[in-house]
Amino acid sequence: MQQENKLNSGQLKKRGITKTDVQQFLLRGRAFIALILVLVVFTSMSPQFLSTGNIVIMSKHVAINALLAIGMTFVILTGGIDLSVGSIVGMTAMIAGGLINEGINLPQLGVIVYPHTWTIIAISLAIGTLMGAISGLIITRFNVAPFIATLGMLYVARGIAGLRNNGYTFPNLIGRSEYGNTGFPILGAGSFLGINYSIWLMVAFAVVAYIVSSRLPFGRHVYAIGGNERAAELSGVRVNRTKVIVYSISGFCAAMVGLIIASQLVAAHPATGESFELTAIAAVVLGGTSLDGGRGSIGGTLIGAFVIGVLGDGLVMMGVSSFWQNVIKGAVIVLAVIIDQVQARMQERIALQKQQEMK
Repeated sequence: MQQENKLNSGQLKKRGITKTDVQQFLLRGRAFIALILVLVVFTSMSPQFLSTGNIVIMSKHVAINALLAIGMTFVILTGGIDLSVGSIVGMTAMIAGGLINEGINLPQLGVIVYPHTWTIIAISLAIGTLMGAISGLIITRFNVAPFIATLGMLYVARGIAGLRNNGYTFPNLIGRSEYGNTGFPILGAGSFLGINYSIWLMVAFAVVAYIVSSRLPFGRHVYAIGGNERAAELSGVRVNRTKVIVYSISGFCAAMVGLIIASQLVAAHPATGESFELTAIAAVVLGGTSLDGGRGSIGGTLIGAFVIGVLGDGLVMMGVSSFWQNVIKGAVIVLAVIIDQVQARMQERIALQKQQEMK
């Protein structure tokens, strides 16, 4: 019997690359393959699609989704989901807009305080992070499903955004020099070495997220929780604390997106960020992160964000109706989830085959 097993294993080695290996390679590299296909299709239809100016514009659009998707990646790696990020985008934009145009009214002292621009950014980021932390606490302390907890926070954040100015827009977010709150538009429209700040922020967030997820103990804890939460807890991982931090990261990324959009538009609208959570989830799943948790990467998420961004901009350039754009994006999300399930089943089958071969 042992000799037969040795012969079988020897035959398997001689076979070299198998059909399963090719399938695994295609599944793991699906985001990159999809990106190449999308670029080839739109470039063939419009030679100017990959012009320098268009690449810069697309990168700015991609940066918005990529920043959201980076935070969402940490959440999904733990086996969770965050539906509140789009609403947090709108809420933080309105908070920043109100602080710039109206300041902080202190009726007890009879004064209105206009914070410095950097203080406004810090306050907005802190509030976004706090909203994410609240979601994490609801999930961990009260054992509420992530879908329900973040769905509730979606409505809370959107409601706060509407209440901030009774549903009206905060226009002309340029500040006033005498109040020391000018310079906010630079965040979204400014550039360094000819590259927009939003793109630099995307690169910086991606590098930090990569280091955290792949080089630090916290990243290993995130993967462990998604792989097997009970086993992670028994091995000493502080599951609840890690989850709260993960949702805080997601809230922080959403707040940054809200600030960038408000800065680019030089205005804040309470409806900003609607359905952004769906495109973020699509980028994460398309990039190879499993909705079951425990498997995925920041690099894959970035490629997924570029696929979604390039696809959206390409459809606009081709004059495709916005309704058809939604249909196509929805189909991409469903397809990405189906492929993720196929990959998971294939890996289970391969693991089972290896176990049988070792017997």
